[in-house]
Amino acid sequence: MGTMVPLPPPPPMGTSKRGVPAPQPPMHMKTGGPPPPPPGPCPGGANNLRPKKAVTKLKRSSQMGNLYRLLKGKVEGSTSEGKTQRKGKIGAAAGGKKGMADALAEMTKRSTYFQQIEEDVKNHAKSIRELKVAIISFKNSDMNELQCFHKFVESHLEKLTDETQVLARFEDFPVKKLEALRMAAALYSKLDNIATKLKNWQIEPPVNQLLDKIDNYFNKMKVEVDALERTKDEESKKFKSHKIHFDFSILIHIKELMVDVSSGCMELALKEEREAKAMENTQNEPKSEGRKKGSAKVLWKAFQFAYRVYTFAGGYDDRAHMLTRELAHEIQTSSCN
Repeated sequence: MGTMVPLPPPPPMGTSKRGVPAPQPPMHMKTGGPPPPPPGPCPGGANNLRPKKAVTKLKRSSQMGNLYRLLKGKVEGSTSEGKTQRKGKIGAAAGGKKGMADALAEMTKRSTYFQQIEEDVKNHAKSIRELKVAIISFKNSDMNELQCFHKFVESHLEKLTDETQVLARFEDFPVKKLEALRMAAALYSKLDNIATKLKNWQIEPPVNQLLDKIDNYFNKMKVEVDALERTKDEESKKFKSHKIHFDFSILIHIKELMVDVSSGCMELALKEEREAKAMENTQNEPKSEGRKKGSAKVLWKAFQFAYRVYTFAGGYDDRAHMLTRELAHEIQTSSCN
C-alpha cells in the first residue's frame, strides 16, 4: 500500500484521558430540531467554508472537523492507521448520532438562510397567526370568494423566505386546508381560462385552417375535461371536507361554449360553400371534379368535428341541431352533383 496522506488537523477541541476527541456538548434545540438548509449552495452554508483571500463574512464552524471524522469513520471504517483509527471509532461511538446532529445543527444555525427564517418567524408572527385563524374559518359560497381569498392568502405568504419552514414553527397551522385552497383556486383558474379562450375564439376563414386549429385545441382540452369529469365527485368531497365549495357547473359551461364554436365552424363552412356556388353560377362555369372533391372534403371535415363535439358535450342546442341538418343536406347535394 502507498503511504497514507495524513488528514489536516481538526480545529482544537477538548480531549479525553485516552487522547480521543471528546464529543461536543449537545446544543439546546427546540422539539423537532431546526429546519435543514436548502439544496445546493447557500450563503453561509457548508459549500462556502473554504478560506478566501478577499474579505468575507463567512465563518469557520468549530464542528466541521468533528463532523468530517464522524462521516469518514462511518463510510470508510478501519484503515491502515490501526490503533489510532480504532480509537477514533471509539470516540465516534461515544458521540454517536448525537454528535453528528450537533455538528449539523451548528452549521445550519450559522447559515444566512436559517437566520432569515428566524427573522421571518419573528417579524411575521402576528400576520401568520391572523392568517391561520382566517384559513381555518374560511367558507365560501361562490368561486369569486374563493379566488379573492386565495389572492389574500398568497399576498401574505409570498413574503416568506421559506414558507414551509416558517409555517412549521406555528403550532397546528392548517397546512392541509391551505393546500386544498390552492388546488381549488388553481383548478378553477385553469377551467376559467379554457372557458375564456373558447368564448373569444375567432371564427375566421378559411374554414379548413380554422378546423385544423380548433380540432388541435379540442383534442388537448377534451382529455383534461374528461379526466376531471371522472374524478369530480371525489374532488368535490375533498374540498367540502375543508369547507371549500367548488362550482363544477363550469364544466357544463365549457361544453356549451365548445358547441358554440362548433356551430360557428359549421356556419362558416356553409357560407364558403354557398359563396363558391354563387361564383360558379355567375361565371356560368360548371363545378370541376377537383372542386367537387375539395368541397365535399371540407364539409365532411366540419361535420365530423361537429359530431365529436356533440359526443363530448352530450347534446346540442337548437342552433347546432339546425346547422348539422343543413350541413348534412349540403354534403348530400354536393355528392349528387
